[in-house]
Amino acid sequence: MQKYIALLKKLISTPSFSKEEENAAEVMRNFLKNEGIGFSTKENNTWAFNKHFSKEKPTIMLNSHIDTVRPAKGYKLDPFSPIEKGDQLFGLGSNDAGGPLVSLLATFVHFYERNNLPFNLVFAATAEEEISGRRGLEIVLPKISPIDFAIIGEPTSMELAIAEKGLLVLDCYAHGKSGHAARDEGENALYKALDDIQKLRDFKFDKISDVLGKVKISVTQIEAGTQHNVVPDVCHFVVDVRTNEHYLNKEAAGILNNLLESDVKPRSVRLNSSGISELHPFAQLVKSKGINIYGSPTTSDQAIIPFLTVKMGPGASARSHTADEFIYKSEIIEGIKLYIELLEELVL
Repeated sequence: MQKYIALLKKLISTPSFSKEEENAAEVMRNFLKNEGIGFSTKENNTWAFNKHFSKEKPTIMLNSHIDTVRPAKGYKLDPFSPIEKGDQLFGLGSNDAGGPLVSLLATFVHFYERNNLPFNLVFAATAEEEISGRRGLEIVLPKISPIDFAIIGEPTSMELAIAEKGLLVLDCYAHGKSGHAARDEGENALYKALDDIQKLRDFKFDKISDVLGKVKISVTQIEAGTQHNVVPDVCHFVVDVRTNEHYLNKEAAGILNNLLESDVKPRSVRLNSSGISELHPFAQLVKSKGINIYGSPTTSDQAIIPFLTVKMGPGASARSHTADEFIYKSEIIEGIKLYIELLEELVL
């Protein structure tokens, strides 16, 4: 187990911002080389199949990401120094998603030589997850398909997220007519935007998910005007929408477009809600062990995967993207044990 803690410390000390993951990818590849495991690469992505891969068996993907966000303001510790304080390991990316990443890797290595597995395993360490980029898992999937099921490594306290909300970002533009602020002239685009924002505050999507709850709408940015004495003729505001499984992002965007006077422009509709049924064998196995099953409000690479997935990993979601991010080393050790136990017992 200690070599995986050491690997995580190496990753923490290797800056790996989204689109800048080259060095972290090399760290992962060197580890696989030292383990005698063959692998494939594309850009900053790395993947490997178990030694006795068979096309006759179903395939499970174990995936997590190597990129991190930039350090949050308020760091008191060096974000790139893997500092240990008792059971705690501090450093940028330690929790999101270094802990899940090395835990899934340890699980893959554990099963790598097994010649009687009832399924195949493919481990994928991928890039650009934090920005929902197109040069990460999205370019790996065509190389490793078909996949029957995947465990996505994110910090969930080793509880099982059987579903996660989709992400839809809307750029909205309210249009008016410029004029002098001292005179009663022009049409104030800012006021028009405020009317639309009130509509969004009052609006509720009809369909509520048993697992993910309501569709959540949040206005997160607004900008208008050039100077204090000019009535703004355009106001731009941004809407963050977290969809449940009852609405494709394209459908939700259409509903909100019809609701608002402003022009509504989706940035992307590709990050839809995803998940599996509670009756899936993996969900049933987890449930039998008394582990909590829930729907996740956050979005991960699950959103771009066209097959059945769950999200599960050591670490706590609330620690992600925070100053002085950390994970407990015991969480990683216990996470590895639980991953292995679940795959030993899983029947697809």
